[in-house]
Amino acid sequence: MAATSIRDVASRAGVSVGTVSNVMNHPDKVSAAVAERVHAAITDLGFVRNDAARQLRAGHSRTIGLIVLDSRNPFFTDLARGAEDRAADSGLVVMLGNSGEDVARESTYLDVFEEQRVRGVLISPFGDVTARLETLRQRGTRAVLVDRQSEDARFSSVSVDDVAGGSLAVGHLIATGRRRIAFVGGPFEIRQVWERRRGAEMAVAAASGVSLEIIEVPALTVLAGRSAGEAIAARPAADRPDAVFAANDLVAMGILQALTMRGSTDISVPRDIALVGYDDIDFARAAVVPLSSVRQPSALIGQTAVDILMEETSDPALEPRAVVFQPELVVRESTGT
Repeated sequence: MAATSIRDVASRAGVSVGTVSNVMNHPDKVSAAVAERVHAAITDLGFVRNDAARQLRAGHSRTIGLIVLDSRNPFFTDLARGAEDRAADSGLVVMLGNSGEDVARESTYLDVFEEQRVRGVLISPFGDVTARLETLRQRGTRAVLVDRQSEDARFSSVSVDDVAGGSLAVGHLIATGRRRIAFVGGPFEIRQVWERRRGAEMAVAAASGVSLEIIEVPALTVLAGRSAGEAIAARPAADRPDAVFAANDLVAMGILQALTMRGSTDISVPRDIALVGYDDIDFARAAVVPLSSVRQPSALIGQTAVDILMEETSDPALEPRAVVFQPELVVRESTGT
């Protein structure tokens, strides 16, 4: 059965095709009585307009593409919600893609978004996407990096100073008297993880008698954190760190589970091992031992990225700019204060 066309609607309503188009796109140009007849015809016939074709003719779409590293991470969920809320203010919608920290999937989403002729792209990149984003820009699609700066300043970005965040976390642990600190995170190909580690190293270098152990995990997940926590707990007490800075809250939650679910063990958080996470997701404050964490303004990052994207779409001559928010340390029971 053939799909109902706009001509069918016009015939049923007794108006021209142009009038039907005005009812759907410029309702102020038609009378209320005519609009009512057209809407009745649309309902009777079950007409659904081909928005993709309309957007193709107009040369732009009502959709923004967003690619994140891990959609399971509440930080990216909150970032996406912020982007969605701000996009809705302009009558736009956000199409979410999860790269899963996989270069091939990241590239596939960029392909799909280009095929869909999205209004623009927001991306927290895993691979080197500079050349690809440059090609998109040359074809009229702007891109803004989220949760990471553009290394060569060729694209606008909205991020947090992760070096400062890492320094805040470890500086706090040092201030509470901890001297054997471990950083747990990975993979280090993720720029944000590398920068948080760098901040931790800087804080340790500025202190006296403090060591930093690097424990790399394959993913920023609860399971990866639990595995790292179990390995730490299995060590002799003298070989364990007395504090852990985790690259994000999911890893920290896994470590906390491993340290607090060992039954009769004598390991206590924070008495024996203090723990700091990163992102300050909602689960951090609700943990069995409320988690100290470095807070990022996740929703604000998404909102600001949409603002910049819309500005650059309206004026392609605008120079790229970098918005860098400062992190905030939120202290809870997991560090003993």
